[in-house]
Amino acid sequence: MIKILVTGSAGQLGSCLKNKSKEQNTLDFVFLDSEALDITNPIQTEAVFSNHNFDYCINCAAYTAVDNAEVDHKKAYEINVIGPKNLAEASNKFGVTLIHISTDFVFNGNTNRPYKETDLTEPLGVYGQTKLDGEGAIQAILDSYYIIRTSWLYSEFKNNFVKTMLKLAQEKDELNVVNDQKGTPTNANDLADAIINIVISRKKGFGLYHFSNLGETTWYGFAKAIFEISKTKIKVNPVTSVAFVTTAKRPKYSVLDKTKISSVFNINIPNWKVSLDNHIKAIQS
Repeated sequence: MIKILVTGSAGQLGSCLKNKSKEQNTLDFVFLDSEALDITNPIQTEAVFSNHNFDYCINCAAYTAVDNAEVDHKKAYEINVIGPKNLAEASNKFGVTLIHISTDFVFNGNTNRPYKETDLTEPLGVYGQTKLDGEGAIQAILDSYYIIRTSWLYSEFKNNFVKTMLKLAQEKDELNVVNDQKGTPTNANDLADAIINIVISRKKGFGLYHFSNLGETTWYGFAKAIFEISKTKIKVNPVTSVAFVTTAKRPKYSVLDKTKISSVFNINIPNWKVSLDNHIKAIQS
């Protein structure tokens, strides 16, 4: 049995992995949320590792409140930088392979082609910078790691764009949605499948990877697809980012190139619209 620690298990990805774990008979998962394991506490982190013989640690714990990070620098830094550093040190000490989840927000968005793992990073805000610094902390300590950058996550769990749109559609007749930020929606279940695929493959292709669903769209295009698939009648207006002033600046373009992860681990990645269609039909049924 391959023994796997999942940190931040109460979040979207952690919850999806928990669901997927029921289908696995060769993987032994230990799921710990932030109350059971505070990854910013090095003593507690090391104690958890020392009490189990983990093969892998999947770090789903993160500070993801992009706008709040601009104000609460300290908390974002502790969770997104110190936390991964503590996990990397414990992984190094106990011979554990760390799988860490990062973000498309490490890029500035000033391009018009999908970002490769080798492209220059330049975060626009505190959230992106702390996630990038977390990557660096891991890379400085470990050789055996996988860092997976992803984007626009949604699932049946927690708060996300799909849930918000469907909820707002019940309350309003008309919505304005940003149409000048382009990226790729990612079903967290597809990311969970990719991570499990990496573990089961036993390949030693350590390093940095990008994963999202295939294709690209804007938040407006994403919203339109949600309403079309769910057969929800509501008027959706495309607007520019100027109409929605946010504390943190968002990248205009953050589509990720998935060629590397697809080829190294032979992962068949669904198109974002196909995955969204499956997701909405599943939650409706």
